[in-house]
Order: sequence, then structure tokens, then C-alpha cells
Amino acid sequence: MRIRHDDTLLFIGDSITDAGRDRADAASLGAGYVHEIARTLRDRAAEGPGPRVINRGINGNRVYDLETRWTTDVIDHRPTVVTVKIGINDTWRHYDSGLASPVDVFEACLDGLLADTARGLPARLVVITPFLLPVGPEQESWFEDLAPRTEAVLRAAANNGAQVVRADHVMARAVRDRTPAELAGDGVHPTPLGHRLIADAWLDVVDPAAGPQG
Repeated sequence: MRIRHDDTLLFIGDSITDAGRDRADAASLGAGYVHEIARTLRDRAAEGPGPRVINRGINGNRVYDLETRWTTDVIDHRPTVVTVKIGINDTWRHYDSGLASPVDVFEACLDGLLADTARGLPARLVVITPFLLPVGPEQESWFEDLAPRTEAVLRAAANNGAQVVRADHVMARAVRDRTPAELAGDGVHPTPLGHRLIADAWLDVVDPAAGPQG
């Protein structure tokens, strides 16, 4: 299904989605993959500005933070395509702050948000998987938490008919020819190249006709 000029695309998640957007400017998309997707769709549009794009990422968010703002930041905008990228902070805070996010509770929360959206809106749902590119040995152990959490994301997506963008696979393939820091300086936050790869992966899944723009 193609993205149409009258679609409203809403992206929600943590700092990877936020990407430094200006919270005082509702139209700000930040400098990350959301901006890259919007640019590609705008460049492809034969006339007009292309679809409306809304970024509601907030740095530091875990899935429970999304839950508290879901109505105002998602449902109230009446989007036609909703993209969610969440999970890495639920893992990260476990290791750096001892803040628990049990995988089963995390999954139930994400599943509930997707289900509520499917019931309340005639919207396509898209889920981007979390990823990690360890830049130090201490991050290797994070996969003990992140791997089952990624499986939980996939189950929640499947339960609700959401399309899945496997950012974890995309970044793992890309790091074969590059250092992790070229794609994500701290192993988590993408560089401009990393963001472009996520954008291209989203376009390949959600609107293949747009194609990668490089």
C-alpha cells in the first residue's frame, strides 16, 4: 500500500525518534530517520508538500512513558500511519540504573498500545525493532535483556497486524563493513548514516515505491 499525499504519518518513541527535535515547534522533525523519511517522500511527491509528518519522540522514554501520553501524542492527531520505535531504554536503564522493565510487562504494555490504536483509528501500524551495536565489552551483556525484548516487540506487532522494520537486522548487516561507531557512536544513538539506513529500511517496508534516496 502506497503512502498518499493526504496521509498523516506519526512517529513516536525515544531519543532515536526524537533526534533533537524542537519541542516548541510542533512541525519540527529533528535530524534523524523521521526527517530523512519526510525528505524522501517530499522529494518524490509530484506536487505539493507530500504527506503530513509528525514526530512525537522524546529522549529517555521507555514504553511506559509512551503509555502515559498515547492519547494526546498519537490518537488525538488522527494519524493514518503510526510508527513506534521503543525498547532500548527499557534495556539500558536496567543496566545503568537498575530500573526494571520485565519483558512480559513491557510486551503487555506495547501490545495494549497497538491494540488500542487499531481499535480507535483506521491507521496502518508500523513497529521498528530496537537495536544495539556494542562499542565496548560492557554492552555485550545487554543482549541478555534486549534479545527477548526484541522478540516481545515482534510478537506485539504480529498480534496487531503491524508491519515490522527490522532495524536490528539492518544495523547488524551494515556493521560488517563499518565500525559500530560509524553507525551509532555510543552503540545506541545513530549517526547520520545510521539514521539514513533506518529511514531506507522503513521506506522499503512501508512504501517501497519511494525507494532509498542515498
